[in-house]
Amino acid sequence: MRPLSRARLARAGGTPAGVLAAAALVTLSTLLAPLAPAQAAVAPSYVALGDSYSSGTGTRSYLNDGTSCQRSTYAYPSLIAAARGYALNFRACSGAKIPDVTNTQLSALSTATKYVTISVGGNDAGFADVLTECAQPGWASNCDGAINTAQAYITNTLPSALSTLYAAIRSRATTAKVVVVGYPRVFMGEDCNAFTWFSPAEETRLNATADLLNSKLSSAAAAKGFAFANPTSRFTGHAVCDDPEWLNGLSNPVSESYHPNRLGHSSGYTPLVSALLTGATLTASAATLRTAAASGPALAAQQREYAAADRSIRPQVFRAPDLTSHRMRVAAQRAGIDLDRWIARH
Repeated sequence: MRPLSRARLARAGGTPAGVLAAAALVTLSTLLAPLAPAQAAVAPSYVALGDSYSSGTGTRSYLNDGTSCQRSTYAYPSLIAAARGYALNFRACSGAKIPDVTNTQLSALSTATKYVTISVGGNDAGFADVLTECAQPGWASNCDGAINTAQAYITNTLPSALSTLYAAIRSRATTAKVVVVGYPRVFMGEDCNAFTWFSPAEETRLNATADLLNSKLSSAAAAKGFAFANPTSRFTGHAVCDDPEWLNGLSNPVSESYHPNRLGHSSGYTPLVSALLTGATLTASAATLRTAAASGPALAAQQREYAAADRSIRPQVFRAPDLTSHRMRVAAQRAGIDLDRWIARH
């Protein structure tokens, strides 16, 4: 600091006290100036990748982002971001398969990304189509064949696709904490829905298929040093037809079917994923839910920028059995069933 001139001394009051006050002001302003930029804390970057189990399909409330991705502030990525103050880029989209994640979502990652979650693989295995086949009456469906095809894909094809995808994630988000998120067992052994016909044996095989998928996701994640969030035990006692159920059964609209509902995300996925992602088990408190809901307009505006790319993703939707269709009548005739009488009894 340069010495005070007589003119500056006069302006300071001309007294030793005035000199000291002026010097203190200059020193204080010098010290504070470099601190201003550092005071603006940057929220850690969190990118949520994947399919409908991450976007929030099943929660019945979605962002107005110009897409059919069904992104929800009730989904676990939004709840975790709200609880921790993360800057969320919500790229997960209903219907997404591995190529969709690669082509439309990975561009959100960078070396600045701190946290990543991803659920993908169920659509690649055709799980919505398998459920659609198995929901029909046994005489009209080939549930075992559909399950066999899905299991063959999961065993023989999915692992290499996951390995390539996870390598691409790591190459872009070089230091991020990455959590791969699995799929729960949907069924508990009986079907309480009036217009589906899952047998106990079929439900057992469908649950086993979810277990097989989780095992491949877990192995591929471990090979890349990623954490794996296995929801199987967390959702035990909360499957379709359980009380309370965290997974929707046959729903209206039908696109909500066989996906986690709000409780599935807040009580099921949020504590499970947050423990691995952040090191702390988070609960979706009322304050967290309010914060997440308040973030909706900003999230919608942000994701709207990607709307053109997101529209290339084809929704994978369960289709409820249609007993009035020509196909169903042909199947009934082939099985020797009087369809009208059968419908009357059921």
